Amino acid sequence: MKLLEGKTVIITGASRGIGKGIAEVFAAQGANIAFTYRSSDEKAKALEKELSANGCKAKGYKSDASDFDAAQQLATDVLEEFGSIDVLVNNAGITKDGLLMRMSEDDFDRVMDINMKSVFNMTKAVLRPMLKQRKGSIINMSSVVGVKGNAGQANYSASKAAINGFTKSTALELGSRNIRCNSIAPGFIETEMTEALGEDQIKEWRETIPLKRGGSTEDIANATLFLASDMSAYVTGQVLHVCGGMLT
Repeated sequence: MKLLEGKTVIITGASRGIGKGIAEVFAAQGANIAFTYRSSDEKAKALEKELSANGCKAKGYKSDASDFDAAQQLATDVLEEFGSIDVLVNNAGITKDGLLMRMSEDDFDRVMDINMKSVFNMTKAVLRPMLKQRKGSIINMSSVVGVKGNAGQANYSASKAAINGFTKSTALELGSRNIRCNSIAPGFIETEMTEALGEDQIKEWRETIPLKRGGSTEDIANATLFLASDMSAYVTGQVLHVCGGMLT
């Protein structure tokens, strides 16, 4: 039997990068997938088709997780369409990097809204169905910089550190209802976003990592799969570092 057979999963920000990689692995493991995107209808339709080829149900929703009412409506729509919400993967996120002395209030607020407030919004939105079911797994995408910080990313680091604290508090509150909440803290993951750094800088990054390579979206997806599935039934309130040993 596939690890997520019959489970309904919401993945925010799944039209590219890590979110797309998670959706692909989850579909191969039998999950029915509702995913959100913010811009390209064409990419969303293509992903629906790709995921559905696994025999699962897949549907994209153009929705902004940083908007509280939109998050509530999304959960209502998914519940009506799919019948349950078993797993939530809070993956939506952005960066607006810059030194603190040059960082605008808008750059700080926007990153906090999309990275952190979206986690609050979506978690609140799925609580009622999960509490009714007396089961669920919530997985929040954090980052190693939320643990150790990073120069030029005060806003991003703060948002990811906040996610870790939120995760632990949520796990404590919901554990008695058999709802688990964990974070994943990726390290240097090679996606289309990192290609802009240039090959020389990417090589420098790889050399600082004990495993001597950048992570792939599949590396993150496999860790997320573990936390979404019943294999991790006794794991909650944890921050799982998937970083090739960067924080060792």
